[in-house]
Amino acid sequence: MRPLIQTLIPSGHSPSDCGEAYAPANIALCKYWGKRDEALKLPRTGSLSVSLGAFGTHMRLLPAKTDSLCINGMEFPADDKAHRRLFGFLDLLRAPDFRLRVESRNTIPMAAGLASSASAFAAAVKAMDALYDWGLDGRTLSILARLGSGSASRSVYEGFVEWHEGVDPTGMDSFAEPVAPVWPDFRVGILTLSEAEKAVGSSEGMKRTVETATLYRAWPEQVARDLPEIRRAVLCHDFPALGRTAENNALAMHATMIAAWPPVLYWRPETVAALHAVHQLRAEGVDVYATMDAGPNVKLLFLAPSEARIQEIFPHMQTVSPGDG
Repeated sequence: MRPLIQTLIPSGHSPSDCGEAYAPANIALCKYWGKRDEALKLPRTGSLSVSLGAFGTHMRLLPAKTDSLCINGMEFPADDKAHRRLFGFLDLLRAPDFRLRVESRNTIPMAAGLASSASAFAAAVKAMDALYDWGLDGRTLSILARLGSGSASRSVYEGFVEWHEGVDPTGMDSFAEPVAPVWPDFRVGILTLSEAEKAVGSSEGMKRTVETATLYRAWPEQVARDLPEIRRAVLCHDFPALGRTAENNALAMHATMIAAWPPVLYWRPETVAALHAVHQLRAEGVDVYATMDAGPNVKLLFLAPSEARIQEIFPHMQTVSPGDG
C-alpha cells in the first residue's frame, strides 16, 4: 500500500511547526455497506451523503519526540484502540522516525453510529496536508482518507457528496466528489439516543452481513435504483423524492444486517419509538424522513419551514444546516 501512497504524496516537503484542519461528519443518504477490498476499503457500491456542518473533528498535528493522542482533553494511551488505529493510518503518510502529537476535538460522539471515524480520518489527512504543505487536490485527499475509513472519503468535502465505487484494483478510481452546492433550506436533525460504543463495529458488521446475509444479494440492486434517484432529487431540490428514497435505503441496509448471522442489530427501543414518531408526523402532513447509519441513533431529514413542528416532537433534537461548518 505504501508505494501507492507515495505516488499520491509529493516528495521533498519538510513539516512545519503545526498542521491543523477541520472535517465534518457526514450522513449517507444512499448507504455504503460492504467492501470488495478490505485493505484498500473499496466499496461494493457507490454512495451519496450530506455533511453535518459543525458536527465533526478539529485536528491539530505537532511534531513531537513521541506519539501521543489527546481527544477532547483526554489522553489516550498507546495501547488504546483509537490510538492504534489513528497512528496505524498516520504511519502510511509519514516517515518511519517522525513522531506526532495529535490534539483532536470531536463535536460528535465516537463509535455510536454518528460517523465520528469519517470526520477523524478526513481531518487527519487534511491536517497532514497542511503540516507538509503538499497542496493535495480534493480527489487525492479523498483517496487517502478512504484508507483510514471508507466514509472518510466523503468527509473531505462539505454539502452533498458522491463516492464512486470504482473498478480499478488499486483503488485510484474510488474517490468522492461534490454533487451540488449546499441546499439552503435542507436540514438534518440529530437524535442522539445513545453515546455508548457499538458492540459490533461497522467493519465487522459489514463483513458479517456480506458473508452470511442472503438478503445482501439484493443490496447492489437497491443502490443501483436509489443512488441516481437521490442524486436527481438533490440537483432538482425534490425533497419528497429524496426523503422517501433515503429512508427506504436506510431501512433496507438495516434489514440486510438483521438478516446476518449472528444478527447485527443496532436498534434500541428508543430507535423504534423515534421511527414511529416520524411516521406519525408524516401522517399529519409534516414532510420529515428518517435515516440511520450503523448504530442506534436516528437522523431526521426535513426542510427549514418544518423545523419548529419537528422540534416540538423531538425537543432534544440538534438541527444541522450542512453549510454551517
